[in-house]
Amino acid sequence: MSTSTAAVRISLRSSVVLAVASAAGLMMLCWPLLLKVPEGARVDPPFLFVGLLPVVLAVVLAELNEGGMDPRVLAVLGVLSAVNAVLRGVSPGTAGVELVFFLLILAGRVFGPGFGFVLGCTSLFASALMTAGVGPWLPYQMLCAAWVGMGAGLLPRRVRGRAEIAMLAAYGVAAAYLFGLLMNLSGWPFIMGIEVPGHEGSLSYVAGAPLLDNLHTFLVYTLLTSTGSWDSMRAITNVVAIVLLGPAVLTTLRRAARRTTVTGTVVGPVTAR
Repeated sequence: MSTSTAAVRISLRSSVVLAVASAAGLMMLCWPLLLKVPEGARVDPPFLFVGLLPVVLAVVLAELNEGGMDPRVLAVLGVLSAVNAVLRGVSPGTAGVELVFFLLILAGRVFGPGFGFVLGCTSLFASALMTAGVGPWLPYQMLCAAWVGMGAGLLPRRVRGRAEIAMLAAYGVAAAYLFGLLMNLSGWPFIMGIEVPGHEGSLSYVAGAPLLDNLHTFLVYTLLTSTGSWDSMRAITNVVAIVLLGPAVLTTLRRAARRTTVTGTVVGPVTAR
């Protein structure tokens, strides 16, 4: 028989900050599809938005840590961030094989959405420092990985056993494709170039073009460049890792969660078996 205990749970104010920051981050990713410009006008990349994204992430992390996570929770966060950084170092996305996401999904599942969001940020940041992967793409990677961890924490809590593993594996597939889609969106206008209306540009972003036209072009670009290769291998890696290692890792994380449970501000519900 299962009982519910408290493990890291975010406050209402932190939830609002997290929702606002996620909306702002999504707007920063989707600007090519939402921008309206007069015909022939010049379009410059939104470097201001790119510069603001790390600030948004810093505000969210500070808010989630307000009142101080219990030192034992911070210790678990540090350990999992380090493990994820190492996993990403030994599987740096070659041919789409990335081991960083399966542990992020399992930890988000056990410790809750707030913890998953923070772990996504810290894991990608730590791995970037280890692999010299720091660049303008890093804030977007951190944000998208944070959403992966947060989403895992928002999955139905009552599912257990094989059904839970199946649910997490299915989520791993969806998260793999969504991560690839959003990361493509963050770089598509810069990689393919920005075209002005009236000029042919195969897979390029056309400034001021109708939303559906640019969306169609972007989806074709994603399908041709990553869906069948990088994203699919990332999805397969997630499924295999979750199915093979998921039960043991979930048991270990839940044991750790019970030991870090304290009275006061916590990050999300953990169900102890």
